[in-house]
Amino acid sequence: MKKIIAILIAVCFSTTMIFAQEAKQATKEPAKKAPTESNAAKGDANKAKSETNKANADANKAKADANNAKNDANKAKADAKNPTANPTKKDGTPDMRYKENKDAAKPAPAGPTKKDGTPDMRYKENKTPEKKK
Repeated sequence: MKKIIAILIAVCFSTTMIFAQEAKQATKEPAKKAPTESNAAKGDANKAKSETNKANADANKAKADANNAKNDANKAKADAKNPTANPTKKDGTPDMRYKENKDAAKPAPAGPTKKDGTPDMRYKENKTPEKKK
């Protein structure tokens, strides 16, 4: 019986402590002060930083353009060596594990196509001839 009373007292004490705490009220931000000399100096420093950032960005773009030109030249050399430019096996046949080789192997439809590129089966040219028994 003493244990039950002790537990009830502990529960009551803990709940009163939880609800007795005051909720924190949001403090209002003070009004902004007029710009001082230090703020003006900070503004000038920020402008200088933004100008250097722009210069760095321009330099990075120039480097990227030079790298792209090198990559294009390397691709052109690779295309000159391999005129098909699609992956092939050692024996020279196209490797059908690659999408570009699968697409090249598909025959183009003889007639009109739908928007998704599949043949429109409403037209006679696209229908396959059925074998008669």
